[in-house]
Amino acid sequence: MKPCLHIAIPAMDEVHYLPSTMADLLSQESSYAYHVYICVNQPESYWQEKPEVCQNNQESIAQLQALSEKHLKSLSEASTQSSSEAKPNPWCSRCKSIYIIDRSSRGKGWTGKHKGVGWARKTLFEQILETAAPHDIILSLDADTRVQSNYCQTVGECFEKNDSLDALALPYYHPLCGQAEIDRAMLRYEMYMRFYHLNLQAISSPFAFTAIGSAMAFRVSALQRIGNIKPLPSGEDFYLLQKFCKTSKVSHFCNTVVMPATRLSSRVDFGTGPALAKACQGNWSSYPIYHPKYFAIIGDAYSLIEDIFYDKSLPQNEFLEFLAKQNKDENLWIPLRKNLKDLAHFRQGFHEKADGLRILQFLKQSCNGKQSAYTEKDSLQANLQLHLKEDFPYDNLEEAPTEYLLSLREKLFDRELAIRKIQSNQQY
Repeated sequence: MKPCLHIAIPAMDEVHYLPSTMADLLSQESSYAYHVYICVNQPESYWQEKPEVCQNNQESIAQLQALSEKHLKSLSEASTQSSSEAKPNPWCSRCKSIYIIDRSSRGKGWTGKHKGVGWARKTLFEQILETAAPHDIILSLDADTRVQSNYCQTVGECFEKNDSLDALALPYYHPLCGQAEIDRAMLRYEMYMRFYHLNLQAISSPFAFTAIGSAMAFRVSALQRIGNIKPLPSGEDFYLLQKFCKTSKVSHFCNTVVMPATRLSSRVDFGTGPALAKACQGNWSSYPIYHPKYFAIIGDAYSLIEDIFYDKSLPQNEFLEFLAKQNKDENLWIPLRKNLKDLAHFRQGFHEKADGLRILQFLKQSCNGKQSAYTEKDSLQANLQLHLKEDFPYDNLEEAPTEYLLSLREKLFDRELAIRKIQSNQQY
């Protein structure tokens, strides 16, 4: 049976972006029926603290209500049209409904700890789970993200053609906004994300993914199996995708690209918006360019998994030592050997311990602890040689002209896309 698609969009302070996103969704060339759900939200306290956000949200709700009524009218008119008046169009009127979840109006905002984008996504997913079939697909999107006209069709086909696929991390690309300082920050941030992804792919890490809340899709059954999303105020997309990587088959390629907005934002604690805000102040401490040698240490640890299972003496490895310290257990692997009697299950258990969060923590600790070991230029040079076979021609990124950064972004995007495709073809 053909799956139905359910597109989930949290929205806060998005009245200037949401109309373009909705226009993209209502002009999809899709043979799959789909529904759009938008949770317009903010904390209840914002009515006193940030009334301008609440007003923005009320305008979004009014726009969405008018759009929903207009769309329903067009569906009704299309259904009453006789076959002699118009030829059937398989791409026409595939959006069946627009659901508006109001967590913004007075008395309906978030209270206590139940707030933030994590709770908005959880609320959206719970709404979808009430009616969706297990084989249906949830597409996680954001209100400021543009999509191509083949977005629904391509995502639907990915899952329908691969019965074992449970989740999908879509390719992404940030269009520039035209403000020089913000655009440079975005190009730098994309370098951080793409080098991180490429380096993890180079060591065949199970956690080679870029977690972007607007670039994910998954089966309803897969979400049910892991017990829905953990409603964190930020970073919820990372933990959700990590959980899928531990429990399901995840693909990282399809023939469409989502395009999140390039903008400053303080709506979440970390992520693209806060990263750009820090960058515009010259602060890149949270988003360094990691040297490939740090990833090589993790890759070496992967190569020792069989030796760990058979309890052989091991060479020194900084990542294994880091895991022991993080878990406060020098004998970390003994219980795992006792409980997991074959190498395949032990390998899976190893990656449960050495997951994406531990990898990121190790990289941050290694970088901060050895700042003098590799300069920014050292790391850039090593990454460019490894992934693009070219040199970094400047002393630092501040000296690099925007045209160079833009050209580099395009090369890294193309390289990452090619690697994603190879990885996907190897999986299926």
